Amino acid sequence: MTSTQAEIDRSQLGTLSVLAWIGDPEEAHDIPYLLAYTLGDGPQGREAGEAAARGLLEEIGLPIGDVVMDGTLKAATFPVQILLEGNQIALTLPGMNARCTAPDEWVAAADESGQAYFLFATRAWPEAVPGQPVAPETLQAFAGDESVLTSSAHCVLAVRRVQR
Repeated sequence: MTSTQAEIDRSQLGTLSVLAWIGDPEEAHDIPYLLAYTLGDGPQGREAGEAAARGLLEEIGLPIGDVVMDGTLKAATFPVQILLEGNQIALTLPGMNARCTAPDEWVAAADESGQAYFLFATRAWPEAVPGQPVAPETLQAFAGDESVLTSSAHCVLAVRRVQR
């Protein structure tokens, strides 16, 4: 017997945003992080958007919780991709993509390690509006919140560069 999975209505996600930051190099924590999240502004509201985010992650095979997948092992076929050109990050997932500008220190750390730690939060974050700066303490309050971390997908991704 086989079963099929319902197609996720990606429009319920609303605005998909990404934010790049780096850990504190003074604490030997210079890991480049990339966080994807929705604003909760989908047509049926925040709860429907959060449910759509969980469904999307399930659909593409990214577990939610404390499992960290290693997307560098089969980087070419992993369902999430990071492409870096200059300071511009393009995040690609099946059927969707998002872009952001990375700080210079993020680019340097990604160039050195060739990878980034990626989180896809299922909890909406309407306060982090694209194009507006996010204060470090605001980022820490969201990305460091245990309920956000346990309801997110986590993976290490290869950072690929545009070939010229």
